[in-house]
Amino acid sequence: MIHPDLELRFINDSIGYGVFAKRFIPAGTITYVKDSLEIEITPEDFFRHSPAMQAVIDKYSYKDERGVKIVSWDIAKFVNHSCNCNTMSTGYGFEIAIRDILPDEEVTDEYGLFNIEEDMVLDCKDEYCRKFVRKDDIDRFHMEWDRKIQKILPRLFVEHQPLMPFLDEKTREMLTAYLENPSEYRSVLHLKYIPVTVS
Repeated sequence: MIHPDLELRFINDSIGYGVFAKRFIPAGTITYVKDSLEIEITPEDFFRHSPAMQAVIDKYSYKDERGVKIVSWDIAKFVNHSCNCNTMSTGYGFEIAIRDILPDEEVTDEYGLFNIEEDMVLDCKDEYCRKFVRKDDIDRFHMEWDRKIQKILPRLFVEHQPLMPFLDEKTREMLTAYLENPSEYRSVLHLKYIPVTVS
């Protein structure tokens, strides 16, 4: 579920659609929660779909730490990547604004946390653009991403949080534990899908 102050807008024929802020979203605001309405597609289910449908699933999903493709039921599936993103997935199963987002600013995310299966070429106009999102980005950049999240996470219980009621009890307990003891931080490495090999 995406934050209620975000909306879908058409960008251009090349990019398609994106998600934009209708109002000011302060840093530390939860912008997305993986809720119980999200569509979960297991690897077995994925291969039951036609090739055309598989392409749609791949375009609009991300893979979670279990290897399950998640397709959002709302406009969250239209959030685009930026190498200088203003929101980021956390090891707690939600995304957070890592800096203030101004009205009419596009909300962007870090696709390096999405367990992509093939390297993705970027047409990112940002000066920090990496040119590619690679399968191993989480291994290369997790410390940098964790620092950004840890810097802003204490504001979680300061800012107004419309999506807080959609966090499960276990997640709230983990967040409370972190705020009481920063060594309890849950790294973005918890988002990494590690295939189980059968010997």
